[in-house]
Amino acid sequence: MKFTNTDKAPAALGPYSQAVAVNGLLFTSGQIALDPATGEVVGTNVQEQAEQVMKNLGAVLEANGLTYTDAVKTTCFLADMNDFAAFNEIYGKYFTAKPARSCVAVKTLPKNLLCEVEVIAEMK
Repeated sequence: MKFTNTDKAPAALGPYSQAVAVNGLLFTSGQIALDPATGEVVGTNVQEQAEQVMKNLGAVLEANGLTYTDAVKTTCFLADMNDFAAFNEIYGKYFTAKPARSCVAVKTLPKNLLCEVEVIAEMK
C-alpha cells in the first residue's frame, strides 16, 4: 500500500490519507472546496466549489502519476440535489472519459460545503 500526502491538495481534516494505492487502484478520500495553501473555503456557489474540488482531486491524481482519464468510478455528494445540473457542468469539463458514477444528496458536508467528490482510478 502507498499513502498519498501532497501539499497541492488540502490536508486531511481527520485521521485519514488523501488517497491510498493498492492492487493497481487508487482510492481517493473525498475532496472538498478548500484552498490547499490556506485551508479556507473557496467559492460560495456549487460551481465555484466544484471547480476547487476538481483542482484538489487533480492534485491527488497527479501526485500518483494519474489524470482524470484514469478514473473508473466517482462518488459525488451534494448538499442539495437542486444543484445537480450546475455541478454536472463543472464535473463534465474534467471527467471527459465518463467513468461510472454515483451522485447522492446528503444532509451536511464538512464545513457546510455544497459538494464533495471521491475517485477510484486505475494505476498505470
